[in-house]
Amino acid sequence: METLDIGAVKAFVLAAEFQSFTRAADALGITQSAVSLKLRRLEEQLGRRLLERTPRQVRLSAEGLAFLGAARDLISSHDIAVAAFETEQRRLVVGINHMLIGSELPSLLRRIHDHDAGLRIEMRIGGTQELMRAYEQGELDAALVLRPDDRRKQGKAAFVEDFSWFAATGWRPLAGKPLPLATQGESCRIRAAAIGALDRAGIAWDEVFVGKGAAILGAAATGGLAVAVLARRAVPAGAVDVSGVASLPSIPPQDVMLYSALSDRRSRDTLQVLVQALR
Repeated sequence: METLDIGAVKAFVLAAEFQSFTRAADALGITQSAVSLKLRRLEEQLGRRLLERTPRQVRLSAEGLAFLGAARDLISSHDIAVAAFETEQRRLVVGINHMLIGSELPSLLRRIHDHDAGLRIEMRIGGTQELMRAYEQGELDAALVLRPDDRRKQGKAAFVEDFSWFAATGWRPLAGKPLPLATQGESCRIRAAAIGALDRAGIAWDEVFVGKGAAILGAAATGGLAVAVLARRAVPAGAVDVSGVASLPSIPPQDVMLYSALSDRRSRDTLQVLVQALR
């Protein structure tokens, strides 16, 4: 058998993890047709069908699942070999808004490691204002945040995040009582969007819990303390969307912006994989 094309193996791993040729192509910086070609040639070389393709979904075949672990190991070994003569350890310091991080963090970190095992990652989780200050002071290589109020022009729109109302399984509104809310406090733009929507809908509310980040607000929701507005990606196990149960208004989607001054290609490629994993 001919030597496997490491680029094709990377395309396979990304397509499998993202369940999308388009997102795999974005992470690799190539076209979707190029990803399809790489995967077709890889399957022909192995004599196995690795991915099942439908108009709406890409998923692993049984043989693809068997190959996935070995493919990840191959990519990791390749990256370690390529970096063998680097005298300076490479580091990427990235800040991510705490409303965008939830239970998927372990898989997110694994994807970054699989992409470049030789890169040292420092991740800081915080609010938009805090992270933008750190970025502007040179403490971060990149920041992925909800769009700042001043609409800074040097950022790049990464994706749009959907938010909704979440509470513990079985939660029901109490007749004649205000809606109990868990929020991040008055400085939070998601809180402002939520209470603005409630006020316009004529729904009474009471802020009963204040905490920072999706993990804290999600804990208040699953603990039965309150209803929290969360990004769908960050919803913890045990929390369910109650917007229909309580006839709650929709929350406007939020732009997620990427700020970066990275110049070396390997770091920029890793950052692109991070963005695609979050999308």
